[in-house]
Amino acid sequence: MGARLATALSVVVLAAGGIGHAVVTSLDTGIGRVDAFKDMKNRPAAGHGTNILLVGTDGRDKVTPADKARYRLGGAPCNCTDTIMLAHVSEDRKRVSVVSLPRDSYAELPEHTDATTGERHDGHPVKLNAAYAEGGANLTVRTVERMTGVKIDHYLEVDFTSFMRTVDAIGGVRVCTAKPMKDAYTGLDLPAGTHTLDGGRALQYVRSRHVDGGSDLERMRRQQRFVAAFIDRAAGSGALLNPVRFRQVLDAMAGSVRADQGFGTDEMLALARTMRGLTTASSEFTSVPVGRTGVRIEGIGSTVNWDAERAQELFAAIREDRPLTGKAAEEEAGRTLVDVAPSRIRVQVYNGTSVSGLGARADAALRATGFDTTRTPRNADRRDAAHTLVLYDPRWDRSVKSLAAALPGARLRAVEGQGPLMKVTVGADFTEVRPVRAEAPAGADPAGGGKAVTGDRVVCP
Repeated sequence: MGARLATALSVVVLAAGGIGHAVVTSLDTGIGRVDAFKDMKNRPAAGHGTNILLVGTDGRDKVTPADKARYRLGGAPCNCTDTIMLAHVSEDRKRVSVVSLPRDSYAELPEHTDATTGERHDGHPVKLNAAYAEGGANLTVRTVERMTGVKIDHYLEVDFTSFMRTVDAIGGVRVCTAKPMKDAYTGLDLPAGTHTLDGGRALQYVRSRHVDGGSDLERMRRQQRFVAAFIDRAAGSGALLNPVRFRQVLDAMAGSVRADQGFGTDEMLALARTMRGLTTASSEFTSVPVGRTGVRIEGIGSTVNWDAERAQELFAAIREDRPLTGKAAEEEAGRTLVDVAPSRIRVQVYNGTSVSGLGARADAALRATGFDTTRTPRNADRRDAAHTLVLYDPRWDRSVKSLAAALPGARLRAVEGQGPLMKVTVGADFTEVRPVRAEAPAGADPAGGGKAVTGDRVVCP
């Protein structure tokens, strides 16, 4: 559901097309208002840049019965946050950093008045997503500030309806997956490959929890990919420059989005005018580093514990307006997405030509993109190979696809009983090794072990 937060995030970029103050004013009047900062005291000190808390709720009141059935949206909503993200816009307006906060994070609520019953409560432990049910936007902001030490400047909240309509208004969003994805609970059914999802299918994609090993952390990683793809689509589809499409986006958001009272038209435009150059490469994504998952707390259930030291480092970077990504993450951008990680594939290289050192160059290039080469290339029995050939055991048919992606044009030949070792005979047609990367394995942190990634790394190549 976190991808529906792309709707909220898009508010700050919608005006970048220069449509004008009057048009954006219509969006302002259609947005619901909430006093997210009422009577807040002892708040963290303000940092540099702008921090926006993006909250997705499971509201489905305006979803039609047909869509509820089609996209498996039955059941009563929990009146809680399905997803929480912290978006930081740098002071120079050249970078957006998005941090996912696991909804099952162990949290301790400050004392508060229950939003439903009016009963006064002392502080007590909960899962983070329960803060909204007990105290709405205000308690959610207070809890996040208390956990992160980051002062929240603005609050945006969206629901299922807004998400689906906005995705449809920009013409759908393109996603890619290296392996089939199925979830009987949401109805998601995507074969491997690239797909342009409409609003309903996109909602299935971001809500599914029973794929990728069934982990909510994996779902967050998928949501982050969708947010990046949404930004890419919104910026590249012309939706922000076409008045008709732009109006459709505004209409989709109106009535299903709530914001704090201080985030009005002037604030949106001021922010948007400085973000005209926003691209997937200038956005970065990560999640709170996790220490332990599945920690059971009596009366609460299974929770996620943050890695306190690493989380402090992450939020210090947000407060100090420092980028979360580095050179290593930038180098990953543009790599071909494969199913099996190259580090899990053992390769022996042979030189099938008379060109001295060609085997060594191929071995080094494969190793540089992550393959586990033997580092001892050999000469083949024949030195007149015209084409690069890969011999593989058919039991490792998924692994050979990763290797083939790195060796464009190579011919594949199955050899029964060869075992896991891939044998590459470099031919005269060898020109390059194409860099490849795999999706994070099931159970991994959404951004690769707590490291941030730029948006151009997670969108389809």
